[in-house]
Amino acid sequence: MLKIQNKNSWILHLTVLIWGFTGILGVLIQVSSIYLVWYRVLIASLSLLVYLIIRRRKLLIARKQLLQYIFTGALVGAHWILFFESIKTSTVSITLVCLSSVTLFTAILEPIFKRKKISVIDIVVGVVIIVGIYLIFTFEANYIQGIVYGIIAAFLASCFSIINSKLVSKGSATTISFYEMAGAFVWISIFMGLTNMYDDRIKLNSSDLKYLLILGTVCTATAYVLAVAVMKELSAFTVALATNLEPVYGIILAWIFFGEQEQMSLGFYLGAIIVLGTVFSYPYLKKWHQTRIYAKKIKQIKS
Repeated sequence: MLKIQNKNSWILHLTVLIWGFTGILGVLIQVSSIYLVWYRVLIASLSLLVYLIIRRRKLLIARKQLLQYIFTGALVGAHWILFFESIKTSTVSITLVCLSSVTLFTAILEPIFKRKKISVIDIVVGVVIIVGIYLIFTFEANYIQGIVYGIIAAFLASCFSIINSKLVSKGSATTISFYEMAGAFVWISIFMGLTNMYDDRIKLNSSDLKYLLILGTVCTATAYVLAVAVMKELSAFTVALATNLEPVYGIILAWIFFGEQEQMSLGFYLGAIIVLGTVFSYPYLKKWHQTRIYAKKIKQIKS
């Protein structure tokens, strides 16, 4: 059993590392963010379709579910467009740190969606993350556009993550992912049609095609299937801790690939340490707070 858990832990960290590599590909791929995501979701949805057919999974779903998945796909598509636009207008490091604010948005939005009281720990963590992001804003003013895109991308990621947490209780995670990728493709295709974007800009060179295939198959479809597989064996706490390492892996990879292009000011690193440190410690703080509440209730019952 321990060997299986260790194996799944390694697979999980490999998956998070692959997600971190997504930012590198965002820099290497030359086409604009909309075309990049359009190709990404097309390749990912086709890859997932092949996977579902090979695994003989059920593809037919109820109309209500289909509409839910397709509309959630719009959020996923918008998130990725803003994510890559943030990278192209700032740096990989800035984008990944801003994306870490998804913890802040989730702490605020999830209780609202589920009609629960906001935890004190969530409020404290949110305030500290805001301080960290403010420092980055202050010291990296020339990248404000990229920072804004990154924060909005984090907000959208929080929204569709909360929605998916409800959808997955009534459907297969892989099937949901397929229809959301297909939904993102449909919505982006409609937008491109309305804005007359089907022109020469859609053409790919051999380099972009190669990187997009890696992005769509390895970094999206394969990574997602691996993540779902290990989540069945590992605790939510373990998964949360590993996932919080994505920006750390991504920033390290950015230093390796782009060197001086990723060097920021001291203020950025101070803000990044505050944000990433808070995000990484959040699961521990949450668990400690819940344990205290539980212990207090037990004490009240005994008295």
